[in-house]
Amino acid sequence: SVGIGGSITVQQMGLHDRLASHNTVYWHWTDGAEALPKAMTAQVYLTSVNGLAETGEILNIDGNGNRVAAMLYGPSNVVVVVGANKIVKDEEEAWWRIQNIATPANARRLSRKSGCVDLGKCVNCQLEQRLCRDFVKIHSCMVPKRIKVFILPESLGY
Repeated sequence: SVGIGGSITVQQMGLHDRLASHNTVYWHWTDGAEALPKAMTAQVYLTSVNGLAETGEILNIDGNGNRVAAMLYGPSNVVVVVGANKIVKDEEEAWWRIQNIATPANARRLSRKSGCVDLGKCVNCQLEQRLCRDFVKIHSCMVPKRIKVFILPESLGY
């Protein structure tokens, strides 16, 4: 079984349909909200990240926490696919990228009413519809080889 976290990268790769032909797949984009808890107990969790530092840190902002929760303490196998556009020099640059590129693009896509949609960059708004709710940095995983990162040569996702 495969759980898929909210990811434009995964969507652009067409992985849901390809995986669903041979696996049980749980993805709330296609299977509705009831897929969220099932994705947390899948054998494999597939997602992307908002920023990957050249120093190795995986950085994410999440609106409701399901994606980062699965990465931190979910399935025993986590596969992260990362477009080349998400690779940055260090943690500081990753947070800047997330707040000023990834989050405004995702907020626009989801028709959220927040400051970053209006201005195209983070303004640290406190609006109800903000996506910047859970900030997570993964430096390393306690379980060796649980998280596998695949860097793609093309730009995918936000």
